Amino acid sequence: MFLGHFGVAFAAKRVAPRPSLGTAVLAVQWADLIWPLFVLLGIEHVAIRPGITVVTPLEFVSYPYSHSLVADAIWAALFAGTYGTIRKDWRGAAWLAALVLSHWVLDAVSHRPDMPTWPGGPLVGAGLWHSLPATLIVEFALLAAGIALYVRATRARDMLGGILLWTFAITLAVLYLGAVFGPPPPGVRALAATGLAGWLFVAWAYWIDRHRTLAAAA
Repeated sequence: MFLGHFGVAFAAKRVAPRPSLGTAVLAVQWADLIWPLFVLLGIEHVAIRPGITVVTPLEFVSYPYSHSLVADAIWAALFAGTYGTIRKDWRGAAWLAALVLSHWVLDAVSHRPDMPTWPGGPLVGAGLWHSLPATLIVEFALLAAGIALYVRATRARDMLGGILLWTFAITLAVLYLGAVFGPPPPGVRALAATGLAGWLFVAWAYWIDRHRTLAAAA
């Protein structure tokens, strides 16, 4: 799952208006943001196996500390506790914890049975990635629904409020389609290094939210 995670982050603005969109994106993408670091450090492992699914050539050999259910629950608690302590917004903190955990849920729907429940525990995966049409429908539907909810919950403060939002969405879609229909990554280190660029989307999401305001406030 890729676009769907961002769709969930956008949708969260309807139920948790105080956290920035950037914080929501950081929450839903937390597992994927720390995963490249763990790969580069040799803590977690991935292989490139074209044809292993029709959507992605990646074989996730071992990633129990970034992507297991138990690990993500711990990350969710730490994330929510940090935000709640700093912002004094415990309702928002609870939703952010749910966003961190949502990553595991969506990935468990998408992946082949390679999603760990805990380090060394059973592996699960519903295998949505074995169907390209179904994957594209689910990914783009989640992104579109999330953006629609975000647009209803917020209003642009200025011209950038609209430009930044829609260029963000278009960039996500183009990168996703390039990953699905383009050639496989040239190597694991290149894949992990590219994955670190995901932090730029967090910064971009903060930038978007700075140029938008809650619809109720407007």
